[in-house]
Amino acid sequence: MTGRFLSLQGDTTSANAEVVAILQPQCTQGEMDDRDQHSQSDGAAEDAALVATALQDLNEFEKLVERYEAPLLRYILRISSISRADAQDVLQEVFIKTWLNLNDYQPDLPFRSWIYRIAHNTLISTVRKRSSRGMDKAVELDAALFDLPSEELGLGEALDRKRRARHVGKVLQALPLPYRDVLILRYLEGHEYDAISDILRKPPGTVATLLHRAKKQFQQHWERSHPPSQP
Repeated sequence: MTGRFLSLQGDTTSANAEVVAILQPQCTQGEMDDRDQHSQSDGAAEDAALVATALQDLNEFEKLVERYEAPLLRYILRISSISRADAQDVLQEVFIKTWLNLNDYQPDLPFRSWIYRIAHNTLISTVRKRSSRGMDKAVELDAALFDLPSEELGLGEALDRKRRARHVGKVLQALPLPYRDVLILRYLEGHEYDAISDILRKPPGTVATLLHRAKKQFQQHWERSHPPSQP
């Protein structure tokens, strides 16, 4: 992406922490390092400075592209079933929209939340178009039923990390997109409730409810595909 653009915490239970630990190995080391280095507290001030300079010089916008390319690509791949090549196309569109709308960015909203909102909306639009054309049957946009079990999210007996990463990835892909999205934003991308509210344009209370239901449905899918072993 670099160069090509210019040329055209809430309740963290042990089970929740384990979900994060399980899915992290699916990232490359570079992507994991990128997330570690991009702390939300220090990143907000740096983002504000980069936006201010980018508004004066298109070449400076390249620094924002470099900063967000890896995490946004990871986010797009995690919540969708599109190919990496298609995800790169979505990412390109995200950065184009970001540049075209940069003058409208309001500094009272963290830039990280703002660009994730653009990525979220762009991806949802892409998924809907693909689904309507029968190109992507694996992604479900409807929220499905809300009569979910009352147990806390849990993963049961430990499997080896590589197998667990594969199984949890399958469970996440089986969830309706709104649930998969909120779980990934909260536990893998590390967004706080207020940031998720900004990204999804839903009240914080709605985000909390959505997350609660998503965790329950995750556990339901997990227990269905991994029944307790018999003694």
